[in-house]
Parts: sequence; structure tokens; C-alpha cells
Amino acid sequence: MFNIRKRRAGIAAVALAAGAALALTGCGGSGGSSEEAAPTFDPNEKVTLDLAFWGNDIRADLYTQAVAAFNEEYPNITVNTSFLGFPEYWEKRQTEAAGGGLPDVMQFDYSYLRQYSENGLLLDLDPYLGNIIDTEPLSEQILGIGVVDGTTTGIPTSTNAWALFTNESLLSSVGVEPFEGGSWEDYVDWQAEVSAAGGGTVYGGTDYTGRIQNFEIQQRAKGNDLFTDEGEPNFTEKDLVAFWEQGVPQREDGAVIGQQKLEEIYPKSAFDAGLTTSELTWDNFGAGYLGNLGEGTELTLTAPPVTEEGAKDLYLKPSMLHSISAKTEHPEAAATLVNFLVNSPEAGAIFGTNRGLPASTTMLEGAELDPLGQQIRDYEESIADRLGDAPPVPIVGYGTLEEKFRQLGQELGFGTITPEEAATQFFNEMDVVLNQ
Repeated sequence: MFNIRKRRAGIAAVALAAGAALALTGCGGSGGSSEEAAPTFDPNEKVTLDLAFWGNDIRADLYTQAVAAFNEEYPNITVNTSFLGFPEYWEKRQTEAAGGGLPDVMQFDYSYLRQYSENGLLLDLDPYLGNIIDTEPLSEQILGIGVVDGTTTGIPTSTNAWALFTNESLLSSVGVEPFEGGSWEDYVDWQAEVSAAGGGTVYGGTDYTGRIQNFEIQQRAKGNDLFTDEGEPNFTEKDLVAFWEQGVPQREDGAVIGQQKLEEIYPKSAFDAGLTTSELTWDNFGAGYLGNLGEGTELTLTAPPVTEEGAKDLYLKPSMLHSISAKTEHPEAAATLVNFLVNSPEAGAIFGTNRGLPASTTMLEGAELDPLGQQIRDYEESIADRLGDAPPVPIVGYGTLEEKFRQLGQELGFGTITPEEAATQFFNEMDVVLNQ
């Protein structure tokens, strides 16, 4: 069972997938200036488009159904589909990018959007917004996610947000009430209560300072994204030291599970392994958790601890986007296909939550949400007052920094380095990434 519990108003009122920098060859091509006449598509023109996506046989079947539905409306557009697993998908795109032969329409990942956009590989979609691509069903927050350096190069298909999962079944076994919201200090106190009641077999959670996303939302509560629009760091070593120092009492007081135990159960997380009662992560991880914990497990989904009341610290992240090659010979037809895949109720009915919670209201209306998808929808609606604008599209090399942050969190967990030493190492790594 996956159940969302109604929390008090203060609380209940979107794998980044890591990606190394790619050596891409810039390509020409543009959708044209937004000051030009709005592009239109000739419904009688016979064209062929290539559509590429990552996934498995199940997703491939869904895309086949979606293309068939698309062709009922646009029989003149032939769509050839291809798919690969996630790593292989990006290896092929890298090869195609170097040779100038990207598919017309591509399922796109947020962590690669800046790399391909800055190399001129993706079509400027701004001229197509509001005419071929309907923007009414997409909020400004959603549309802003696909903007790189002032140009729209991707349209999100779906969203997720940072959240707090609780294993209510495990929590009830130690006789502690669920976390009812509050500050990060309140959350640590609750974790400590659970760990004490768990007697060394059940813990309240893991040290939250090991995740860069928790640092990010604390910084956003102060009004700062991690990086500026220009890709410069928007935080200091002092900020990072202060954050990592929050983990010291968590570990010393036994409020969280120890790092050695985490190493022993890897690659499972402590939450996956049924050792901790809470986990801060993206809200679309629920299906994976239930797969490991068992369908009978009762999970709840609530907002993360509060850094500052009223802050717009949370945001919606795309599970994936759709982009168009800058070299497509049929930009209007490609934009028509993107609009169908992103906005149509027919696509919503076909995909459901396979690509995440639909970002478009019209696609969401067509989707039949499973219980898990419905709870995620309820959660994202519940945090509306905490949602701010999405941060700038991740810098090239963000995945490398996210992994470095995780590794330093492990060393802090073992006590082999201090917060000051960890901050120095992180800034050294960041200097390399930003200047490569």
C-alpha cells in the first residue's frame, strides 16, 4: 500500500542523473527568431521523422501506441522509432552529435540539456511555443525548466520533486509517531527518537548531509540556487562547511545509521533494505522502494524539513524532456509530434506515469493514474506554496560534482575528514569541472 498522509498546513500545504561532460561538435541550425512570422505546419505535406527514446520493451510498446494515435490525426507524418537503455542511448547520441546526425525528435535528460544546447545541437523551440506547441497546459515553471541561456530547447514531459518518504509499517514496529514536520533540527530529534526505540536494528534515517539536494534546498531557502545562470557557484566554502557540520551531531549522537552499515548493504540504500524509517529523495522513487520492500509496505510521502518558513525552496524537476535536432529538415512536423507527445490526452492515456507524473494538464487529464501516481500528484499539489522557479539547467559536469559530494559524505560518515577538509576538496574539484 502506498498512502499519503495529510500533514499540518506548514508541511503538507524531479536519476539528477549523473552525466560526465561530452566532447560535442557544434552544429548549425536554428528555429528562427521569435520576431519572425509564427511557423505553421502543412497538414498535407508528407514527411518522415526519426524519434529516439531510452527505455525497455514496455516503453517501446507505449511509444508504438502513441505514434499510432498520432497518425490518426496526422497520417502524412511517418514516424520511425528507436530505443536503447539509458547509457547506450547517450553513447549513440554522442556519436551522432559528432557526425551531425541526431534524430529529429529525442527524449532528453535534464543533465545533458545544457551540453547539447550550448553546442548548437538542439532546435530553438521559442518560435513554436503558443502556436504549434500549445503552452496553455504547461505552467511557466514547467516551461522554464527547458530554457538554456534564454532559449527553450526542451519541453518537459513529466515532473518530480524532492520529498520525505516514511516507511510507516517499519515505524509502527518501534512504536514512534510519524514526523509531523518542522525544522531540520526537529527532524534530527525525531530520527534520534526512532533510532533509540529501534535498539540498533531500526534507525530514523541516514545523515542527510550526504546529499547535495539537501544542501541545495537549504541554499534556496536563502534565495540562492547552487549555480548562477552563467554557471558560476552561488555558495561559499563557509556555506558548505556549515552544512556539513549539521551532520556531526547526527552521527555522534547515533541519530542515524552508521556509514559502515551502509557500506555492508550497498547497492541497496538503508531505506530499501528496511533499516531506516525515512529517506529524503525524489518523489518518483516510490515504485523502486516498494519493489524492494514489498507491496504490502505502507509508505507515506511528505515535504522535507523547513529551513525558513515561507521560503520557495522546492521546485519541480523534469523526469525527462522532448527536444528536436537543430538540423531537422522538418521542424514544424517535429514540433507537431512533440506537442502530441507532451500535451495530448491520448498520450496521457497511453503512457500514464511511465514517463513520470505528466507535466501538462491536458495530458494529465487523459492519464489513468495508478495509486502510486495519484499519491505523487497529491504530494506535488500539497507543496505548491513551497515551489519556486526551477534552478538554471545543470552545468556541464554537474553529475561529476554530485558524485564527488556523495563520496565526501561517505568520508565524513567514516570520520576520515573534517567538514573543512571536505569543503576544500569539493571546491578544488569544482574548479576543475568549471574550467575544463
